Amino acid sequence: MSRRGMGGRGIGLIGIVYLVIGVVVAATQGYLVAWNVPGNILEGLAAIVLWPLVALFGVDLHTLIA
Repeated sequence: MSRRGMGGRGIGLIGIVYLVIGVVVAATQGYLVAWNVPGNILEGLAAIVLWPLVALFGVDLHTLIA
C-alpha cells in the first residue's frame, strides 16, 4: 500500500526541490550569514521560503525584516 493510502503525508519531491532552491538562493543573496542574531535567523528562513520573491522579483528582505 502506498503512503497516501496509509494516511501518511510527506513533503514530497517537489517540496524538497523547492526548499533546496530556496537554500541556494538565500545563500547566494547573503541571507545565510551570522545566524547568531535572531533577526538574521528570521531573514534566512523567510528567504528560503520566499525565494521566488527574492530571485525573480528582487525583493530585499534585509530592509523588510530589519
